[in-house]
Amino acid sequence: MKERILNYIKETDKIINKKENITKERINYHLIQIQQFQHERLIHLIVTVFVGTLAILFLLFGLLTENIGLLIVCFGLLFLFIPYILHYYLLENNVQKMYYQYDKLIQK
Repeated sequence: MKERILNYIKETDKIINKKENITKERINYHLIQIQQFQHERLIHLIVTVFVGTLAILFLLFGLLTENIGLLIVCFGLLFLFIPYILHYYLLENNVQKMYYQYDKLIQK
């Protein structure tokens, strides 16, 4: 997904920087891409919140019951949580760039 969104943004930037007029089909295609990446962003937000919530719950129950197994699961979830945060950050920022690109496409 990372490679796909970064390549698409580069491709769209090249189209924006050209002196040619932008077609309505290209603008509609861009809107479809925005929708797809928004959906991906929403799914990753839900998963990130779910994993973070589970990690906190396992931490609390692990501390309250003094069960080392629950704490190990908590640290495992935190290990997963960091890549989810980084991927969500990538999606969020690049969808914001796509909004800016859409405005540029409309202006042309």
